[in-house]
Amino acid sequence: MTASTRPASARWPLRTVPGELVRRYRDEGWWRDESLGDVVARGLRNAGDNEFRVHSAVRPWQGTFADVDRAARSLASALQSRGVGPGDVVVFQLPNWVEAAITFWASAFLGAVVVPIVHFYGPKEVRYVLDVTRPSVIVTPEQFGFNDYLANYAEAADDHPDATWLVVGASSTLPARATRFEDRIGDDPLSAPLPVDPTSPALVGFTSGTTRDPKGVVHSHQTIAFETRQLDANYPHGPPPVTGTPVGHFIGMLAAFLLPLATAVPVNLVDVWDPGVVLRLMTEHGLSFHGGATYFLTSLLDHPDFEPEHLALMPSCGLGGSSVPEAVTRRAEELGIKVFRSYGSTEHPSITGSPRTDPAEKRLGTDGRPLLGVEVRLDADGQILSRGPDCFLGYTSGELTDAAFDDEGWYRTGDVGTLDDDGYLTIVDRISDVIIRGGENISAVEVEDLLMQIDEIAEVSVVSEPDDRLGERAAAVVRVHPDATAPTLAAMQQHLATTGLARQKWPESLYVVDDLPRTPSGKVQKFVLRQGLRRGEARG
Repeated sequence: MTASTRPASARWPLRTVPGELVRRYRDEGWWRDESLGDVVARGLRNAGDNEFRVHSAVRPWQGTFADVDRAARSLASALQSRGVGPGDVVVFQLPNWVEAAITFWASAFLGAVVVPIVHFYGPKEVRYVLDVTRPSVIVTPEQFGFNDYLANYAEAADDHPDATWLVVGASSTLPARATRFEDRIGDDPLSAPLPVDPTSPALVGFTSGTTRDPKGVVHSHQTIAFETRQLDANYPHGPPPVTGTPVGHFIGMLAAFLLPLATAVPVNLVDVWDPGVVLRLMTEHGLSFHGGATYFLTSLLDHPDFEPEHLALMPSCGLGGSSVPEAVTRRAEELGIKVFRSYGSTEHPSITGSPRTDPAEKRLGTDGRPLLGVEVRLDADGQILSRGPDCFLGYTSGELTDAAFDDEGWYRTGDVGTLDDDGYLTIVDRISDVIIRGGENISAVEVEDLLMQIDEIAEVSVVSEPDDRLGERAAAVVRVHPDATAPTLAAMQQHLATTGLARQKWPESLYVVDDLPRTPSGKVQKFVLRQGLRRGEARG
């Protein structure tokens, strides 16, 4: 049975890409007749001797790409013997550990649809992802950080009795449904990737946005393969990087497990972003920081251990994934780091960017020009519309897919921007009701719904507030019932903890107002709240 006919993927009502675009993408060689498994296998043949390291206080690992390859093919063989194949869904929620690479590459060899979950998602988000994707395989740790994964998954996994649940690093008695991950390594390795339709789903990345639940973003083998080549074409020069972006995040996973196969550079993962540790690893192993959300860069520059020797290891740096203040880019530039900005999303990963050869005023003050194969235009309201070979196939919700695209294949990004005379894009605001905290999306609607369960709250708007470390954070602007006492920030956070909402989504500041700014029809004007918070005030 092929991926296009398996129930797990066939039931997602994806869009039909206009024929004109399909022909162009194929004629230009942007879409090829190869699967993600083919891409991974070819890359591993060329880079098998490269080092693969996990720098972790709880689960360190050191070996080569070839070692990981053997384990991935062994896992693939074990899963195939249990009936897992093209089009089946493999969900994993793992920190930046080698087992995440093994799972991802094994899924690619099987032609399975891989579904990464950011490691800090709690039981609320996990249950939703499992219910939407109906996985054949689930891979989790036993515990990491604040999350007790055995507790988070015990009941949710029971609702999916046909799924194989593998637990990494189990040191205690497992639930009856679970099996030690390590026990599935050791079978005769799969000899070659299984054939699969390259136009079919290969990956579903869940991202928070304007909806109450995370949105499942579906990419094909072709869109992911092109995105990997797009990243390769814009890869910074210099020493190999240390990777701290979570591999459960779309771009973090590609940067850790696909891009190194194209660039043939070693992998160095950290499972906790500690800038002091990262700086030590840079000098000990000759590593660089290549970029990501603004927070990662500023945390290094602001750390007391940052020295000229670190600066020498950072000739250039790409920033994106969250707000990029021009003050940060100019500060880095003055230190001698050639900074370039980029713009994209899980839905359309690489829309614009600036090459390192661009003039400083363009690299530092704009989000760049459309990248290879990408088209950008603005609608009448200034909303950015995009399309290109790395744009997703649609959401797991047909309603969301229909709302996101027009008949010509233009994706409505939900962001507002301007284009200068040279074609450079600058993001100026957001239509979408989303906060981007350190590169991770937070759905304002999801948090608002949960806060409205607090009796004292009559109305709440959750909006983005500037944050020096993270770019943005969630702020709750609250109107309480007459004669009611406003809840404290701690009380609100405690309430969200009881709902199972991931800690990173909790509001980090609270503003109590008499009323909220509104349109004549009564709709809350969130842009007014955001503007006020940028000025250091909240007003109704």
